[in-house]
Amino acid sequence: MRFRRIAGVLVTALAVFTAGCGPDSKGSTNGDGKRPLTVALPTEINSMDIYGHGDHVTLFAVNNMFNGLFKRNAKGEIVPDLAESYKKVDDTTWEFVLKKGVKFHTGDELTAEDVKFTLERAAKDKSLTENATFKTIKEVKVLSPHSLQIVTNAPDPLLLSILARTGAGIYPSKYIADKGMPYFLEHPAGTGPYRFLEWKKGSHIAFEPFDGYFEGPAKDWSKVTYRIIPESSTRTGELLTGGVDLIPNVTSNEWNRVKNNDKTTIVSSNSQRVAILVPNASGNRPTKDKRVREAIELAIDKKLIIEKLLGGEATETRTRVTEGNFGSNAKLFRTSLYDAERAKQLLKEAGYENGLELTMQSSNGRYAKDKEVAEMIVGMLANVGIKVKLELMEWNSYLELRNAKKVGDLHMVWLANSFYDAHILVSEMLTSSRSMSAVGLPNAELEELLKKASVNMNEEERKKQHERAQEIIAQEFMQIYVYLEKNTYGVSKSVQFSPRLDELIKAYEITKK
Repeated sequence: MRFRRIAGVLVTALAVFTAGCGPDSKGSTNGDGKRPLTVALPTEINSMDIYGHGDHVTLFAVNNMFNGLFKRNAKGEIVPDLAESYKKVDDTTWEFVLKKGVKFHTGDELTAEDVKFTLERAAKDKSLTENATFKTIKEVKVLSPHSLQIVTNAPDPLLLSILARTGAGIYPSKYIADKGMPYFLEHPAGTGPYRFLEWKKGSHIAFEPFDGYFEGPAKDWSKVTYRIIPESSTRTGELLTGGVDLIPNVTSNEWNRVKNNDKTTIVSSNSQRVAILVPNASGNRPTKDKRVREAIELAIDKKLIIEKLLGGEATETRTRVTEGNFGSNAKLFRTSLYDAERAKQLLKEAGYENGLELTMQSSNGRYAKDKEVAEMIVGMLANVGIKVKLELMEWNSYLELRNAKKVGDLHMVWLANSFYDAHILVSEMLTSSRSMSAVGLPNAELEELLKKASVNMNEEERKKQHERAQEIIAQEFMQIYVYLEKNTYGVSKSVQFSPRLDELIKAYEITKK
C-alpha cells in the first residue's frame, strides 16, 4: 500500500520561556515575522527518552523533536510519517519503505538502521517502561538503506497502531553510537520540525525550528517553550497577562476569567482520557469482596461530579474503551449505577454494617480537578459508611508509589488510550501496575480473552472478545470508571489552535492569527 505525501504534516512542539528573554516572552516578532510560542505544562518533564516513560505531559514537549514511521492525524486516523509505503508479507512480517532525504538534527540521513536500532532497543530492553508495548517486535531486518521488515513474535493486529503512537519516534543510531546514550539524553536529536535548545528542570524546556525539516521548516514560531507551572490558577494568570499563549486542563471555575478577558478564549474538545478509581484487592483488604467494590461504584454519583466540578464537560462511563475506539462496548458507555441505598445494603451483606475504613491516593494538580474529584468521591463514600483516608500527592511522588505497587485500598488514575483500540485492556489488565495480578483480582476468562484478542487478526472476532472482556471488568467491578473528560484549553486570541483527540499540542500545526 502506497501513501501520498501529506502536506502540512502534524508534528509536536511547544512553547518557550527562558529567564531574561525579555520582549520575546510577550510575543513580539522578529524581523522574519516569527515570534515565540509559549505553552504551560502542569508537571515537570520526565525524561528525554520517549521509550523510558509513558508520561503524556512529557510527550507534549519532547515529541516536537521526533517522527515515527506513522502518526495519527487530527481525526485519529493512521497516516504516514517517515514511511513512504508498506505491505503485510504475512501475519508476522511487515515490510516498509522509508522516505528518502529525511535528515536528523545531527545532519545524518535517516536510514533503516536507525529504525532497527530504535525499535529493537524498545523491544528488548526490559528496563524501559514502553518495553511492554514494543516487545511484540521480534526483529527488524534491514533490506536496504531505505527498506526494512518488522517481524513480530506472533500475529499482532495492533502493530501499525503501535508504530503510530506518540512515543514511537525514531532515534539517530550513528549519533548515539558515537556519543553514547547518556549524552543523547542530555543533547537529544530527532527528525522533527523542532530541535532541542535547553531543559532547565522546574522551569522550562525549549526548542527552535529545524530548517532542514523534511516537510518544510516551521513558519510562525522562532522558538517553542514549555513552561512548568504546577498551580492551575497561576497558569491561568500567566495566560491572561500574556506570559503564555496556551494552557491545557483549564478548570471550570476558571472558564469565566479566560472567556471574559478580551485577549483570551476557551477551546474544548473530546478526549480519550477516563477517570478511574482502582480497587486494590491484594492481601486481605476489604476490597477483595466483590460486594464492597460494587458498593463503592454504587456510592458514586457520576452525574453530580460532572455537573458540579467539570461544568458538564464529561460523559459517564463504565468502560475505559470509550465511543469511537475499536471494540468499544456501547452498553457500558453513557451510563452509571448510582444507588446509595443499595450500596449500604451491600456493605451490610459483606459484614460492614457499621462501616469500614479504607486508604486512597490521588494526584493533586496533574489533571483537571483531580484533587476536587477525589475529595468529592471520598464524601460520597462517606455517605454510605465508607470512611476514606485520602492522600493527595505531588505527581512524581504519586507515580513512584503507584509504579512500586504500594498504593492503598483505592487510588485514582486518569488514563488515555493511545491505541484508539480496546487493545489497551491487554496491557492494562495483564502487565500494568493495575493488572489483575497486581491488584489481586485474577480472572481466568478475562485473561484468556485478552491473550486471544492480542493475536487475533480477525477483526470481527477480536471485537467480540474485547466487548466481552469489558463486560467482565464491569461485572466484577475490577476497575470503577467514572467519566470520560473533555479537554479544555485556554488560548490567546493571537493564536490559531485546534484541539486533538489525543490531547497533543503540536506547534507545527498551531499558527499565528
